Amino acid sequence: MVNQKIYQRSELASRLQQAKAGGNVVVTTNGCFDVLHLGHLRYLQAARQLGDLLVVAVNSDSSVRELKGENRPLVPENERAEMLAGLECVDYVVIFPELTPIELLSELKPSIHVKGGDYKLEQLIEREVVEENGGKVIVGLNVPGKSTTNLIEVICERYR
Repeated sequence: MVNQKIYQRSELASRLQQAKAGGNVVVTTNGCFDVLHLGHLRYLQAARQLGDLLVVAVNSDSSVRELKGENRPLVPENERAEMLAGLECVDYVVIFPELTPIELLSELKPSIHVKGGDYKLEQLIEREVVEENGGKVIVGLNVPGKSTTNLIEVICERYR
């Protein structure tokens, strides 16, 4: 069952602590993941190959609205989480309400935190908390031309 991959943050932190104690490399990433597409899939598959477990932290509906505007998300948080949990490359999913993943990453303490897109390492505000907990940050895993924004623009253009 897909929902067996979706956890509350406190229970997930405990599971990850055990996994790391057993020698597993825990990889995290975060984002809105509104309207899953090929870019998301390839990004998550690449992230998973960096370690033993992949945790995807999904922005809550309220945080997506604050980050992306009142018309987003298009897909509710529970559905986005379930879609991600259905991917073979994803081991765990957690929904977080904050605008940044700093608090969550402080609890989860990943071995590696990855971000895609056009991010630069020095731009990531979560870098400090990951490194303080002994992890490293990797940026730039992305699939050029594949983004939710681009997909929404194509849909709007075609159905005007």
